[in-house]
Amino acid sequence: QVQLVESGGGLVQPGGSLRLSCAASGSIFRFYVMGWYRQAPGKQRELVASITSGGNTNYADSVKGRFAISRDNAKNTVYLQMNSLKPEDTAVYYCNVDLRIVAGERRDYWGQGTQVTVSS
Repeated sequence: QVQLVESGGGLVQPGGSLRLSCAASGSIFRFYVMGWYRQAPGKQRELVASITSGGNTNYADSVKGRFAISRDNAKNTVYLQMNSLKPEDTAVYYCNVDLRIVAGERRDYWGQGTQVTVSS
C-alpha cells in the first residue's frame, strides 16, 4: 500500500555533494517523522537526520553542519542534501517514514536503499 522510492546516490569525490530524494506514494493519510539512516559495511544502521511534520530537525553529530534534511509535503518527498562529503560517509542510505495509511495503522516504512560512495 505504501512505496518509498529513493534516488540520488552515487560516487563522489571527497568534498563533493549529493542530494538524496525519497518519494512516498500510496494510501497515505498523514506523515509524521521522516528520516534518513545509513549502514556502512560491518556496522550497524545509524540515524543520519530526521525531520518532524512541524519541521523540527535532528542530526547525527558526525554530519552536523554538512548535511541538511528537508521535506516537501506537497510532493510527499524527503530530501537529504549532503555537502563536504568524506570517505567515512560511504554507506547505503535508507529513508524511513513514519506515517498512517488511510483508514489504517500508523507505522514506519523503509526505502530500498541507495549507495553513496565517497572516494577519490
